Amino acid sequence: MSQPADLRPETTQEAAGMSPPVTSSVEPVASLKALGRGGMVLAALGGLLLTAMMGLTVADVIGRYLFNAPIKGAAEMTEVLLCATIFLGLGAVSLSDDHVVVDLVTDRLPDAIQPYRKFAIGLFSAVVLFVVAWRVWIYAGQIGGYGGTTTNLGIPIAPLGYFCAICAFAGGIITAIVSGIMPVLPLFGRRHTDRAQSTHDKSAPEG
Repeated sequence: MSQPADLRPETTQEAAGMSPPVTSSVEPVASLKALGRGGMVLAALGGLLLTAMMGLTVADVIGRYLFNAPIKGAAEMTEVLLCATIFLGLGAVSLSDDHVVVDLVTDRLPDAIQPYRKFAIGLFSAVVLFVVAWRVWIYAGQIGGYGGTTTNLGIPIAPLGYFCAICAFAGGIITAIVSGIMPVLPLFGRRHTDRAQSTHDKSAPEG
């Protein structure tokens, strides 16, 4: 006798007293694609600043040694661009979780504790970035208080300090999410699946 067309495999399993597969309610984070795009934007901006710094250095060297006409304030502009590039890159590095790590010991730890290790290190790294952002913000306020500028071009330093502080703070938030929270999300999904499976097994009729 053929099976009715509307009888699904799950229904057959339930009729036989078998437990249907239970899926986790924790879906993949939908904003991961947006985070990836944000990382590419930050990396592109950092690349533009790095290219500008390289072009400025090349033009200054050519003008200095070939035409005896160096670019005024080239060293100051290079320092400003370098500082902005470094702190802007914090967000891109945090989004891709490409922080420099030393895994001489951590890779030898049991797999069961690896998510918790990543969670602890991610939060600790985020706290460090928050402290850096806090101190840079205070320092920028002090510089802005007496109107600090660069020597030759008179570029205000305080706005650069605030920019760096904001970038460090954003990097801390991203690090806490990507490097700290996301590695342990599958554990919560697995626990939810186990509880749902256990509940269903208890409620299923015995065959």
